[in-house]
Amino acid sequence: MYQPAHLAALVAVVDHGTFDRAATALHVTPSAVSQRIRALETQVGQVLVTRAAPCRATPAGDVLVGLGRQTALLADEAVLRLGGPAGVRRAAVAVNADTLATWFHDVLDVVAGWDEVALEIHVEDQGRSTRLLREGRVLGAVTSDDQPVQGCTVQRLGGLRYHPVATRSLLERHGGVAAPDFERLPLVRFNEVDALQHDWLAGRAGPEVVPRVVHRVPTTADMGEAVVRGLGWGMLLDTQLEAVTERVRAGELVALAPGRPLVVPLFWQRWRLRSELLDRLGDAVLAAAPGDP
Repeated sequence: MYQPAHLAALVAVVDHGTFDRAATALHVTPSAVSQRIRALETQVGQVLVTRAAPCRATPAGDVLVGLGRQTALLADEAVLRLGGPAGVRRAAVAVNADTLATWFHDVLDVVAGWDEVALEIHVEDQGRSTRLLREGRVLGAVTSDDQPVQGCTVQRLGGLRYHPVATRSLLERHGGVAAPDFERLPLVRFNEVDALQHDWLAGRAGPEVVPRVVHRVPTTADMGEAVVRGLGWGMLLDTQLEAVTERVRAGELVALAPGRPLVVPLFWQRWRLRSELLDRLGDAVLAAAPGDP
């Protein structure tokens, strides 16, 4: 068995990035942290953390980081059940930005009523959030991946609907409203891994059509604002489209595929643990989920 103190040292090094900061967090010396990591690596027979700035877990280290977090959570909950003070429990989740900006607000309302629980949100694209589960950095993830990560369960949450939208003036400058020139028409996307617009465009105009100008606006609200202000065309959520309905009716904004939104399915993946905190968190996520559109 791996000693909890050794696992805690590994988690602290990965979380804080250096042995010195890990030592401060654990209230021990850097030498003690180094000895615990070396003992764990000797036991495993593999290097578990890169000695760089910042320190990062190796693939083998990711496995034990996850085990370390699970061990700490279960130990804290055992102390609570025995009537002792377990201290602050950490609830780390991976959530895509559009979920965080919309229906996940209801989860925040629920967690706000919990004592001694620190919610830690990692913003990650819905197609990549399971990576954080594999690395052991989060307890659960809102993801578009319905294939369970090893050691996790999956539940469907429903989906988010997106509508391709552009200003009329922008379309008229680039081919017209009826037949826009999507190569010349500027595009707005969230970041370099945001493929929603490209996926829709490939279905509309073919994969060979690549926009020449692509703007990057990495927040949900500001990306929607950029589209409404004519920076480029992009995908608006249901709520964003509803907020500009009058401008659509007036013809200032044009829905490029009226009545045919792009639906991104969402799933909740979580560690398969008997954990009171994880169960409560999952219940809050499922209750807040948008459901199938």
